[in-house]
Amino acid sequence: MIESNHSHSAGAGEAGVSEVPSLPSWSEAVRFWAKLGWISFGGPAGQIAIMHREIVERRRWVSEDHFLHALSFCMMLPGPEAQQLVTYLGWRLHGARGGIAAGALFVLPSIFILLGLSWFYMAQGGVPWVSGIFEGLIPAVMALVAASVVRIGRKALKTKCLWALAALAFLAIFAFHVSFIVIVLTTATLGYLGGRWWPKQFQAGGRHGKSMAHELPCVVLRPAVRASWARSFCVISVCLILWWAPVLAAGVLLGWEGIHLQQGLFFSKAALVTFGGAYAVLPYVSQMAVVNFGWLGQGQMMAGLGLAETTPGPLIMVLQFVGFVAAWQHPGALDPAFAAVLGALITTWVTFLPSFLFVFMGAPHVERLGEIPAVASALTGITAGVVGVILNLAIWFAWHALWPNGGHFDYRVAVMAVGAWIALERFKLGVVPVLAACALIGVIWKICLF
Repeated sequence: MIESNHSHSAGAGEAGVSEVPSLPSWSEAVRFWAKLGWISFGGPAGQIAIMHREIVERRRWVSEDHFLHALSFCMMLPGPEAQQLVTYLGWRLHGARGGIAAGALFVLPSIFILLGLSWFYMAQGGVPWVSGIFEGLIPAVMALVAASVVRIGRKALKTKCLWALAALAFLAIFAFHVSFIVIVLTTATLGYLGGRWWPKQFQAGGRHGKSMAHELPCVVLRPAVRASWARSFCVISVCLILWWAPVLAAGVLLGWEGIHLQQGLFFSKAALVTFGGAYAVLPYVSQMAVVNFGWLGQGQMMAGLGLAETTPGPLIMVLQFVGFVAAWQHPGALDPAFAAVLGALITTWVTFLPSFLFVFMGAPHVERLGEIPAVASALTGITAGVVGVILNLAIWFAWHALWPNGGHFDYRVAVMAVGAWIALERFKLGVVPVLAACALIGVIWKICLF
């Protein structure tokens, strides 16, 4: 099944401030998705911030309301929410081929980079030169996240009740570690009830694809494909075949007791049962891979997390490192390096392939349900809760950056973060120049320090 929107228009990035931007061409969208894959640092909070800045504010490919409802939908799915969000946005612009291109290009750079870093780690015993780049990127990502939280909060929380809902969601997850699923269900219920009893306090935004009255005009999207039984059967069949074919092939070719089949089964389960993104799945994977299976040590697990944070793309890419190290140390009859690459690739495949299934199945329903007042109010409640969750992610990231390893306050990171924020907000510099400048400063600092 092919779901595509055709456009021969110029890109939205060329439009004037008050003009209605055109639907981006296929080639323009692909170039942007490829670029996004290389600059998406900082875990889910940083990646959502970059997408919001580039897609909503700069290019205006979707409206603020549409972006927030898409984010709420993706955060309800198991798996990496940032990759699911970019897949959804690609699908909305250019149908199935757009979703595949956006979702794949978002993770491809980190796949190849992390493969190289993982080999270097296992063969050479460490990657000390990477720390300078990462230390430089941290403050830039902090600035991006801070600016994004402020903007999203101002535009999503339009009433006192929505502000209170966001605050309660933040308090629940930050102070009491309430499950993200519980937060989603609670905020959806409160949003639905609020829409019935206090409709002015729980007003949903404008219809998808249209700007609110107070926003700059955005791309007018073509009607989304409608859900149908035939479409659902096609999506499920294709995705399940693609998902399980490599796993079964690993069993046939490498043995049913081999580590590659076990990795395919375990990480497929992880992709289905973990909600809330990388921060929710990591404790589960660490417990199973380190303690239950004995695939790698706790120190190696922490090193993998550090490597995943240094690369662009979803933080869940740490699972690729786990798959690489596990197969390297348990290669069976294969060469360790070859076994490790196979382990990394099959782990990555079963981690991300389900996201395409979930997005392609659910997206048409979200497009339609978002126009029903009661459902729209529930989504508005979820969106307020998501703002609180994003704030929690931002604080978590900033806390670990400013007090690394629970040590002393890092004034250098704080000063660089303020400088990056000024460059972004006061002088309106682009994301790429700010990331590059901070990375260069980090490398220079590391060289001078050592």
